[in-house]
Amino acid sequence: MHLLRAPFTARAWRELAYVLTGLPVSTAVFCVLVTLVATSAGLLVTFLGIPLLAATLLVARGVGAAERARARWLLGLHVPGSGALPPGVRGASLTAGTAAVLRNGTSWRNLLYGLVSFPWSVFSFCTGLTVWSAGWGMATYPLWSWSLPEPGAQLGENSAGEAVYVDAPLEVAAFSAAGMFVVLVVPWWLRGLTAVDRMLVKGLLGPSRLTERVQRLEAGRAVVTDTASADLRRIERDLHDGAQARLVALAMDLGLAREKLTEDPETAARMVDEAHGEVKLALQELRDLARGIHPAILTDRGLGPALATLTNRCTIPVTLTTDLPQRPAPAIEAIAYFTVSELLQNISKHSNAHHATIDIWRTTDRLLLHVTDNGQGGATPHPGTGLAGLTERLTSVDGQLLIHSPTGGPTTITAELPWRARDVC
Repeated sequence: MHLLRAPFTARAWRELAYVLTGLPVSTAVFCVLVTLVATSAGLLVTFLGIPLLAATLLVARGVGAAERARARWLLGLHVPGSGALPPGVRGASLTAGTAAVLRNGTSWRNLLYGLVSFPWSVFSFCTGLTVWSAGWGMATYPLWSWSLPEPGAQLGENSAGEAVYVDAPLEVAAFSAAGMFVVLVVPWWLRGLTAVDRMLVKGLLGPSRLTERVQRLEAGRAVVTDTASADLRRIERDLHDGAQARLVALAMDLGLAREKLTEDPETAARMVDEAHGEVKLALQELRDLARGIHPAILTDRGLGPALATLTNRCTIPVTLTTDLPQRPAPAIEAIAYFTVSELLQNISKHSNAHHATIDIWRTTDRLLLHVTDNGQGGATPHPGTGLAGLTERLTSVDGQLLIHSPTGGPTTITAELPWRARDVC
């Protein structure tokens, strides 16, 4: 049924429109760019050739933006653009702006697209239009055969040089059936043609791998900066509302005890005893805060023992299995520790699980964390949730978080981190 509907779908007609509009668009673009490039090359012996070449590259960037829009409208292909002009173009002198444009790889790839797309557009236009028109013409032959001056459509000549016509009812039926077969094949033929266009648009008009890498790193750096700022604010708030307030009250109590030391030693001793208890509580709060920043056991003994301590404090039973022949870099180790800590907190608070399992191992170049629980499931990384924060934090170091949590459970979460060996001095 899908095969029969394919020639009449919106996708098939949009792809046909893309193929048909490709030839006039690419012809105009090719002529303009070839003229500008040839003129620039001819004027390179003078000063005018270089700024004209830069202007040609700017025209190519405009062509790239228009072609991305055409691919988005007709093919549903969303390719991110190259962004604004290269740094140093706007507000710069002619020499500096020209140099910035000539050094920009995106402009050269846009120019290459304008030159390469022309021969392909000629081929796709000719073959696409020929197959499409032949298929529909043959399929509808019984509807328009009466308008032919001859008794039927002429297919060619036989060995005797006589014309061969499609006029018999059986021949007409076979001819029309062959046309229907071509019509059913046309959408797939167009899809194959536009697949090449998709590759050209993605490869030459989209951001390069280096650009995507830089963008991911910049986004990751922003996430890390925001996370660090949030952590600093949390630490400041915990210190202000917890240990600091307790120490201020302790200082006041000790001051009162000093005043009563001579006139009421018993009351002073009781107050000192209460202050001693407050000191213990303040120390415990500071230890808990330090553990939240970076647990000492993680630094001293590594990820396995630190996670073992973490699972012992969990409110549900947790089975921990680690297979790490050596310790990863401190940054990766810390991210892995706090990832497991966040996941265990989510399990304890939201999953209603009775048991959880944690497996940690290393592949060739990845550190893998596999956390499962038998809870109610339904865990999703909605914006603002802990899982969304974990996803951003892992992405910032080229990691990823994979979540499988159907309603009713179980929940399986896999975290992947790049393996970076610890420096050994």
